[in-house]
Amino acid sequence: MPKVSLLEESRPHSDYYDSMIIWLLRGLAWLAVAAGHLRARVYPGFGSVAEPTPGFQAFAFLTGYAHLALVVLFVLSGWLVGGGMLDRYGSPGALRQYALKRLTRLWIVLIPAYTAMLLFAAYAGWADASSADLGGSGEYAAGAFIGNLLGLQTLAVPRFGGNYPLWTLANASWYYLLFPLLLAVFRARTAPARAGAVLAVLGIAAVLSEVMLLYFLVWLLGAAFSRVPIDAGPLARRLFLLLFLALAVYYRIAGGNNHMRTDTIVQDLAFGTSLALFLCSMRYRPAGPSRLRERVVAAGRFFAGFSFTLYVIHVPLIDAMQYFFGRQRLSPAAPLDYLVYAAMLAGIVALAYLFHLPFEANTQRVRAWMKERLAADGAGAARRTEPL
Repeated sequence: MPKVSLLEESRPHSDYYDSMIIWLLRGLAWLAVAAGHLRARVYPGFGSVAEPTPGFQAFAFLTGYAHLALVVLFVLSGWLVGGGMLDRYGSPGALRQYALKRLTRLWIVLIPAYTAMLLFAAYAGWADASSADLGGSGEYAAGAFIGNLLGLQTLAVPRFGGNYPLWTLANASWYYLLFPLLLAVFRARTAPARAGAVLAVLGIAAVLSEVMLLYFLVWLLGAAFSRVPIDAGPLARRLFLLLFLALAVYYRIAGGNNHMRTDTIVQDLAFGTSLALFLCSMRYRPAGPSRLRERVVAAGRFFAGFSFTLYVIHVPLIDAMQYFFGRQRLSPAAPLDYLVYAAMLAGIVALAYLFHLPFEANTQRVRAWMKERLAADGAGAARRTEPL
């Protein structure tokens, strides 16, 4: 029987199976989102096709996992970000380092991506670059630019440039803020600190929508299971994997796959739990080397390395392709059109990779530089306060 225990810390081991699977799932999930959005833009909706061919039915099924892919990403975000905060909470400088990591993770991609979107929109005539606020109160306004950096899209400002996947970044930004506050509610050392954390949580909850708060539970699943190893044999691990895959197929066919709403939270919690259980059962080191496993892990690391950039700019890249090449729909009955789709998707992935090289690829360097600057500023402040 599987044996459940609790780790003192959730820090992942890079040579364990769960870390390898997380790398692979991150890359596949972001790719699934891009593939789904591209299919929705260039092909007619599945329900509008009178007699879809078996090929188009299979194609629509395989490229329709964007919703469940986002659930996977919510769980993995909670696992990695929330688990890391659980390990470090209460240690000196933990909150400052946490804020530094979250901001650099987001802004090193968002600032150049939004700037590139704005420049292209000005070139295409979608934004008025001659006005002081670059588009007034619309999608390209300065307020929308700043608000999207702060996670205010869908709450106070529109999604910048009409880039509709950006709604998830609002969720992520507020979840990053809510989680350490929740930890402070239970683990702060003083009563005033706990009371302040309670008031902050209640204030944020009053601002966020019901759906955002409900899907925080999916994010918390990852944080909660990040310290739970399940010592299971091969049969139990296969059963956990089978449950995860079976729910993925079942909810793709019978579940809600268009939007995250209050009526999809139960299915997404169940699907997220199946993923968490599978990851918990895979927290062990492989017995020996495997060339195939090494190649799969290398592919996962490669795609995960620029997956966030792919997520942020894949819709603007689709817009740019349709601007230059037209908005013609591909035909579900034309086999060669699937090659056109594949070429477009490959182009989007390649351009996202190139865009990430000067930005997301240097995240660690930027963090190290900022840490050095903060340390130097702190040392300078300490010297200035020393008595003469």
